Amino acid sequence: MYKITLVKSLIGRKPNQVATAKALGLKKIGQTVVKEENEAIKGMIVTIAHLVKVVEE
Repeated sequence: MYKITLVKSLIGRKPNQVATAKALGLKKIGQTVVKEENEAIKGMIVTIAHLVKVVEE
C-alpha cells in the first residue's frame, strides 16, 4: 500500500501531470490517498514525483 500526499500545487503544471493527480484522487494540497501497490500506480507516482510525498505501508 502507498500513502500518497499532494505537497505542491497543480497550478501551472503540464496537463498530463494535473490529470495524473486527479486520477489518483488528489485535488488539494495536503490531501492524502491510500492506493494498492501495482505497476500502474508506480508509473503515476513517477510522473508526479516532484509534487507528492509517498510512504509505503
